[in-house]
Amino acid sequence: MTSPLRLSTVILPIHRWHDGGRARWQRAEELGLHAAYTYDHLAWRSFRDGPWFGAVPTLTAAAAATSRLRLGTLVTSPNFRHPVTLAKELITLDDVSQGRITLGIGAGGTGFDATTLRTPDAEPWTPRERADRFGEFVTLLDRLLREPADVTFAGDFYAATEARNLPGCVQRGRLPFAVAATGPRGLRLAARHGQAWVTTGNPKLYEEGTPEESYAALRGQLDGLSKACADSGRDVAELDKVLLTGFTPDFHPVHRRGRRPIDSFDAFVDFAGRHAELGFTEIVVHWPIPDSDFAADEQLFERIAMEAPGQL
Repeated sequence: MTSPLRLSTVILPIHRWHDGGRARWQRAEELGLHAAYTYDHLAWRSFRDGPWFGAVPTLTAAAAATSRLRLGTLVTSPNFRHPVTLAKELITLDDVSQGRITLGIGAGGTGFDATTLRTPDAEPWTPRERADRFGEFVTLLDRLLREPADVTFAGDFYAATEARNLPGCVQRGRLPFAVAATGPRGLRLAARHGQAWVTTGNPKLYEEGTPEESYAALRGQLDGLSKACADSGRDVAELDKVLLTGFTPDFHPVHRRGRRPIDSFDAFVDFAGRHAELGFTEIVVHWPIPDSDFAADEQLFERIAMEAPGQL
């Protein structure tokens, strides 16, 4: 069953581990946050020209530096991952963390990850191709993590021959999947394989939409998840519903003219409360990064982390 609203953070992998990186993950635990996630990209948007470290090594180091905090990707994708090698890394992460890993997983987009491993003249995968690959990727990864010995699979995009992942995950039957999805195909995958569902809202509304339009779009996504679960014979209440903030009109740094939920304690509590009423069980806020779309007052961020859950 779902839990009361929890508050988590995303720590982008832009800091050297011994120059602020480790301290942020440890501070997230000290603040009492439910989880700390990181993006799994080769490079990302405006951060492409600066430091950007690998997600799996970062999470391994974070697991060794913390003891209670849940850790995970938000999200990884087929853009540059293969289920067989990813499964091996995940069982290792789950072991090092003593069962604190959640895999956020999505279909991927059209950014740098989609082209870095391809020749310069190759076209990025179409949305349909990404969805096709995603479905096969999640299905095989699910098997690899549930069946530690001799998984053989032959699909259109991925294959495995007697793949072994002994001793398997610390978390049984496997570590949880948080499936990022907004459309019908992705929501069906979340219903079949997910222990949680992740959304950033409707990206088309970020630049010019209103908070009210975003709220309605999220309600529609939740309705779609409920239908997908019903069609799969599953109770939608079994899934946690995770909102990764920063990509809805409320958080646009120019459009909102400084009146974002992250700019005021009361505004954040109101934002989180309204989305909890929709059915969300986890709200994820980016750790503040100066001179970026995620710029915020770090003292206010810490107050929100420590005090907001008690107001919800």
